[in-house]
Amino acid sequence: MRYAMIMAGGAGTRLWPMSRAHNPKQLLEFIERPAEPGVRRSLLELAAKRLEGVVPPERRYICTGEQYRDAIRRTLPEFSDDRILGEPIGRDTVNAVGFAAAVFQKLDPDAVFAVLTADHLIEPDTTFQKCVDVGFRLVEQDPNRFVTFAIKPTYPATGFGYVECGAPISDGGANLSHMVERFVEKPDLPRATAYVQSGHFYWNAGMFVFRASTFMDCLKRFKPESHEGLVKIQEAWGTPRQLDTINEIYPNLPKISVDYAIMEPASRDPSVSIALVKMDLDWLDVGSWPSYAETLTPDKSGNRVSGPAETVIVHGKNNLVVSDGPPSGSGHTLALLGCENLIVIHTEDATLVMPREKAQELKDLHAKVRPELR
Repeated sequence: MRYAMIMAGGAGTRLWPMSRAHNPKQLLEFIERPAEPGVRRSLLELAAKRLEGVVPPERRYICTGEQYRDAIRRTLPEFSDDRILGEPIGRDTVNAVGFAAAVFQKLDPDAVFAVLTADHLIEPDTTFQKCVDVGFRLVEQDPNRFVTFAIKPTYPATGFGYVECGAPISDGGANLSHMVERFVEKPDLPRATAYVQSGHFYWNAGMFVFRASTFMDCLKRFKPESHEGLVKIQEAWGTPRQLDTINEIYPNLPKISVDYAIMEPASRDPSVSIALVKMDLDWLDVGSWPSYAETLTPDKSGNRVSGPAETVIVHGKNNLVVSDGPPSGSGHTLALLGCENLIVIHTEDATLVMPREKAQELKDLHAKVRPELR
């Protein structure tokens, strides 16, 4: 049967001061879509909604930090406790995926599951759902096949992984599927430019489809330390020892990404075939304030504003102003005069002001603020 796991464990430090340890970016209700003006939703809520019609509700799971369980249950009550895979501490993506694979394999020896992300905006939903369905069918046809999803690049990004598109493969008439030639992690600008110009490289979306048993077999071969620990968690799942076993084993799993630990060695293993499904849709990684700005409609001067606080901009251009504080008319006003290319983020207990071009350095500032503000 088909299952799905949404990875929702990121810290979101580049979206500080709104994203905090107790309320990370995937739980922030700060995304407003044109179809629902005035309604703000979280990235996790949107990710869950995209699964409608692809995987039944009772087979949808979320892998996240255990500390976020209560918040998720409040905002997404359709996810029961047994479908929230709580990590006592984050150990990178190979263990999040392996955690899901171990649980799904125990529940269903024939389980095929999609790994999806909670920090991207993806539209339209119908195209996304079609692509995920194709990915499921490819793995259902060949249990030894791994599927990754590929996004056509719009610029030579150096912060994303790339996947090289190979020969086409049959996918039931969708004409979206190809063999994978190779994976390339975060190339420098000259290589990224060459990749985009070639037309053969796509951004690696960080989303996959696996057969649970095949993933566990590869984990045993390529990352046996993770496999050994996750098998112990699998054995304890659904028993009175479940929580104690997770808390004992999970923090000691080796920290590494699924791309490095599994996808790269699997791409060189003749027993595993790796396919990609092209996703021809709008895809935005909402990982920083400049990328968040792309979700907002600019005024005639390029300024973008979000949030309830009153905002006044005079003689300003290309600024981003975001608030989660008091509503308009309550007494607090954010005012910018003669400012260009600034990012201003206001919360109840912290205000960030920085030039747009410094956004990638926000982690450095985040490390210096008081721990209670992180």
